[in-house]
Parts: sequence; structure tokens; C-alpha cells
Amino acid sequence: MDFTLPQEIETTRLQVRDFVEKEVIPLESDKANFDAHENLKESVVAAVREKAKAQGLWGFQLPKERGGRDLGIVGMAALYEEAARSPFGPVAFNCAPPDDGNMIVLNKILKTDALKDRWLQPIIDGKVRSAFAMTEPDGGCGSDPSLTYTRAEKVGDKWIVNGRKWFITGAEGAQTFILVAKTSDDERKGLTAFLFDKDQPGWEIVRRIPIMGPEEHGGHCELRFDGLEIPDENRLLEVGDGLKVTQIRLGTARLTHCMRWLGLAKRCMEIAGGYVENRMSFGTTLSGHEGVQWMMGDVAKEIHIGRLLTMNAAWKLDQGDFARKEISIAKIQVADTLHKAADTAIQLCGARGYSKDTIIEWIYRYARQARLVDGASEIHKMVLSKYYLSEKHDFFKWGL
Repeated sequence: MDFTLPQEIETTRLQVRDFVEKEVIPLESDKANFDAHENLKESVVAAVREKAKAQGLWGFQLPKERGGRDLGIVGMAALYEEAARSPFGPVAFNCAPPDDGNMIVLNKILKTDALKDRWLQPIIDGKVRSAFAMTEPDGGCGSDPSLTYTRAEKVGDKWIVNGRKWFITGAEGAQTFILVAKTSDDERKGLTAFLFDKDQPGWEIVRRIPIMGPEEHGGHCELRFDGLEIPDENRLLEVGDGLKVTQIRLGTARLTHCMRWLGLAKRCMEIAGGYVENRMSFGTTLSGHEGVQWMMGDVAKEIHIGRLLTMNAAWKLDQGDFARKEISIAKIQVADTLHKAADTAIQLCGARGYSKDTIIEWIYRYARQARLVDGASEIHKMVLSKYYLSEKHDFFKWGL
């Protein structure tokens, strides 16, 4: 097994690392760069994005004919990890959620260049943001899409949508939306996915939901649909393929979360490592104490395990495999690792880690969502149990 990265990916990885170090991390220390939701102001994002584009650090996950680099899933794993050494790195390179997952799925399933020009290219170019509207309140769908009650009724050549969605990441300020709605009562083919534009009437943002941690741009919003009309030409795939659309999107998207979370975990330990090497305690630096070494070593081990699991799943995706169980395993491991890394870094840095003098407390609050988003850890463990009971010894086979 050769874990050496191809030269183009390795060269780009070092360029991304250098860019984050010089252009992104310095932005963290100036409060004037931040909005009311603890994210970078749009003007700051626009400026750093122009710098990234000028250096060719853009569209790692997208085809070259659309302005991307097309470096594959393995390449994304290496580059996203470096980008996310700052929480604000992914948005600088246009590989932040939810746009990242939306671009990937639209590139895969839109059938014509005209549709891609209309719906995909503006997101690639960074001219608009997007959102994926699936989750619902009041007993509606979360990890179980079959509980969708937002309905789309066919009337002539249009679909009329009524219902509600909530915790829709990035909805405030998004221009392009992917919507999953119920179109029949069929258990497997009852959902259909659609595209709609912010400027269409018949829907509204009810509220931006306050959350525990810092927010992505556009927050996490509750939406209401009251007669939204969507032309049939803006339907994604066939009627009844809504679940298929979500599976195509969420598979890779879950793994890209892992890639970024590993970058954040590494950053926590970088900060903690620098601190314990200089902080004196009882005649030696903190790093000289065995207990501190155990803590640092344990987190380093967990991060490395997460990286191997993530890269294994990325390789399988690049080979055309769905890598469902590998993605679930990585998602569980890396979500836990991110929280452990942030928690350990705070413990090692003491009051400084708990303060806002470093980015660690920001990451700590953000990390708690990792075990919930794109399928709670318990859901992924259920998935793994089903695979094991079905495959037995083959669950552990090597290769594809």
C-alpha cells in the first residue's frame, strides 16, 4: 500500500498550507473582521477569495472545464484538511458546506450544460451561495427522510410546494436551493428533489435559529413554503428519486466534513503543543510532564486513525465504490476526535484555552455539532451493525 500523495496534490497541499498560514489565520485575531455570528464578514471573505483565485487555489473538487482543479476525492481529503486548519479556510477556497456538497451533487446529476450554467456555475464562481433543504420540524424528517411531510403537488407543468423545513444551513443569503419534498406515499420512491431560486415567491425564512456554537454564513434557518411554484424542468433526476439525490449528496458530503474536522483537530493540538512547550510548571515545561505527554499522544493517535479512515473512504469513492460503511466509520471516529482534540487543548492551555485569546473555544463549541450533522453517530452505528450482520467475515475484507 502506497500512501504517498501524487505530486500535483502534494504540491497543492503545501500551497494551501502556506496560504492558510499567511492569509487566513491572521484574520482570526482582528475582531473587526467578524460579523455578529462569529464568522468572517462577507467583505473579508470576498477579499481572501480573490487572493485564493489569483493563486489557482480554487475548485479542488470540480471539473477543469468549470474552472476547477478536479483533484479527486483523495486530493480533496489532503487539501480540505489543510484548508480547515483555520475554521475560515474552507470558505476561502470555496470548499465549505453547504456549497461544497451542493456543487458536487449538481455537477453529477444536472443533465445539460445549460442547466449547469444556470444553477451550478454561479456557485462555483463564488457569485452566489446555496442551501440544501431537507430537515423538518414537528416530527418531520431528520436522519429518516421517509418522515418528510413538505409536499409538492403536480399541477400542469409545475409543482406546488407547501410545508416547512428547519435547521437549513446557509439559508439566509443563499440564492440557490435544493429542496426535498414528498410527491407520493411510496415508501422508497415518495420523495423528489427540486431546484428553486431565492427570488421566487411562495416561501419565506421564518427565523434564523440561535445555536450553541458559531455559525456558518447564512446560519441555520426555519423555512415556510406556502404555494411555491417550481417548474418541472427544475426537478432533479426523475420523480421519486429524491432519496437517491440525498444519498448522492450526503455520501461525499459526510466525508468532506471529516476532512475539515481533521484540520480543526490538528489546529487545536498545534496551539496546545506550542503552549505546553513554553509554559513552565514545577521546574519544567508542561510538555515535560508525563501526564501532559499522555494527553497529547492520545489525541495525536486519534487524529491519525481518523486520517487513515478518511483517506481509505476517499480512495474507495475515487474507485467508484459508494464506501457507505467506510464513510460511517470515519464519520463516527472523526466527530469524536474533533471534540476530544478541542477539549484536550482547552485542558492543556488552561484559562488561556477557555478564553477567547485563541480559536480553541470557538472550535470547541462548533465541535459539538459534529456528532449530530449528516446523521447522528448512533445512526451510523446502526448502519454498521446492519452491514456486519449481512456481510459477516466480508465486512472486514481488504480492497473493494
